[in-house]
Amino acid sequence: MSHEATQINQPGLVLAPGSQGWWDSERVSAPQVMRCPDGWKMWYYGRDASFDRQINLPTGRCGLAISADGVHWERVRGSLTMGAIFEPHPEPSRFDSAHVGVSNVHFCDGLYWMWYFGGNHTVVEVGKFQAKGVQMRPGCAVSRDGINWVRLEGPYQGAFLDVGKPEEFDALFCAWPQVLRDDDGTWKLYYHTLNPARGFLVGLAVSTDGLYWEKVGQILGPGEPGSFDERGIGTRHVLKINGQYVMFYEGVNNSGYHSIGVAISDNGIHWQKEKGEQANGSVFCHAQQGSGRWDARAVGAPCVVPMDDGSFRMYYIGANEGGYDELSSQHQIGLAVSAGANFHQWHRWGK
Repeated sequence: MSHEATQINQPGLVLAPGSQGWWDSERVSAPQVMRCPDGWKMWYYGRDASFDRQINLPTGRCGLAISADGVHWERVRGSLTMGAIFEPHPEPSRFDSAHVGVSNVHFCDGLYWMWYFGGNHTVVEVGKFQAKGVQMRPGCAVSRDGINWVRLEGPYQGAFLDVGKPEEFDALFCAWPQVLRDDDGTWKLYYHTLNPARGFLVGLAVSTDGLYWEKVGQILGPGEPGSFDERGIGTRHVLKINGQYVMFYEGVNNSGYHSIGVAISDNGIHWQKEKGEQANGSVFCHAQQGSGRWDARAVGAPCVVPMDDGSFRMYYIGANEGGYDELSSQHQIGLAVSAGANFHQWHRWGK
């Protein structure tokens, strides 16, 4: 089946797992897309079937794909395991020795800056379950070409933020960091955590130099009963649009289905959720339950790219209704397009 045929049959789908022998042959997840002078680049994470099954997360290693149009993608073979460009650190004492995931890339001062997160081999108790690698923290790496990366050393086993104290909202993990350089030269780092009693929660840390961070605390949490984000908010992409901070975020409902919503802020700290027109207040909903579509269980990990005509593209991860744990459903990467400049309305690419 050609790539074009895949898109026509499955609206939105732009990148499926790699072929046998690639680092991402089981799943691809969480696209970080950038328009560059020499074309489009997409960093993403994933894994092959031989990656540590005890780590019940979609993370593993990271790779790069390139495109002339942002729709048709071609993998770049990196020099690490099975073509990856970034992978767990070999030193067991580091925060990212068991698995890694890219969650933000930006270009600044002639360098690509990659914010990522990782976990080590420690097993912790989460409710009734034993979970390996879940105590995740954020790290940073830099690159001249977007392919070969050098880690920067943070103060917490290499990470730049530590998990919270036992009674704090982010005691379990501080993961999926996204960094925004503000107009006044300061920096904001958005991340999320899981609090077993309260659901998925978004936190914020601030910095004057982009390297030493101070936590502000929790800034966003679960929605009202019956809403698409009733169980909380996970991955998110914050960008400035017309002088306002806009957050596109992944929410999860009480049945474990994921959709994307929007929140607005004047200062990047205090947020107001905006009710969307799709199911239960979302602006971009998973495909219909029972439809068999590739993204019928979840759409999430939004990455929004402004286009020259004033419209937006949203790259996202989709999951099918394969099963109830992270590794039993298939993750693939999709594309949605806004209705002109209206970032509250989206349709899948090719539909």
